Amino acid sequence: MRRFAQAIAEPESVPDGLPRGLATAVAAAPDRYNIGKGSTASVLARNADGELIVTDMVWGLVPRWSKTPDTPYTTVTARLDRAPGSRIFAKAWAERPCVIPMTGYYKLDRQRRPPWPLFVQRRDGLALLAAGLWEHWEDGDGHAMDSFSVLTAPNRAIPEPLTPDGPVFLSAELALAWLSGAANTPASLRVRSPALEAYPVGRAFRDLKRDDYTLLEPVDPDLETTSPPPVDGDGDGWDEDS
Repeated sequence: MRRFAQAIAEPESVPDGLPRGLATAVAAAPDRYNIGKGSTASVLARNADGELIVTDMVWGLVPRWSKTPDTPYTTVTARLDRAPGSRIFAKAWAERPCVIPMTGYYKLDRQRRPPWPLFVQRRDGLALLAAGLWEHWEDGDGHAMDSFSVLTAPNRAIPEPLTPDGPVFLSAELALAWLSGAANTPASLRVRSPALEAYPVGRAFRDLKRDDYTLLEPVDPDLETTSPPPVDGDGDGWDEDS
């Protein structure tokens, strides 16, 4: 399962430290409640002039050397410690850091039978800022695409009973350092995560065509056991060694 949400209502919901213009742009981005592999998401990155912008990219990094605008590899996530030396991610690590604002993300509680989705978010209600990498792909026929991957690592802030592995979350100050290249090692990003909480949600988000606020409404799993089991064919992306 690889899904997250971006529905940030106002600039004040963005953690303090980002320039006001960026926070405003993040809040003005379209609300998306069910972002999956191949979906479009809003991403903070530097443009060709070095300016910080909020722009749309496709989730699932496609290396620039790929002959097609897709990849057989798992590239929605990249392991923090491995990315700098990876054939797929090394160039992006060196030249194209990005930050992905999130309302939160979906993660399976595998201690339940059947496994049940929880929605993970900041305890204080602010947006999360996840470290990522992006890449520009184009072919000789004029087709082009910008795509991204989310960096992952062990994270003790993820509440039990969820497995303690997930996106690398940054403070606003560290996010700016990452985007500028001032923070450029795995150790520099391996910092304490903001406090997180998780609550059970329904299984409707397994349908990637569903994209509305009701996906984030809390449910009681014990009252939902008659529902069919979730489609889990793409794995739990926050737990994989990708």
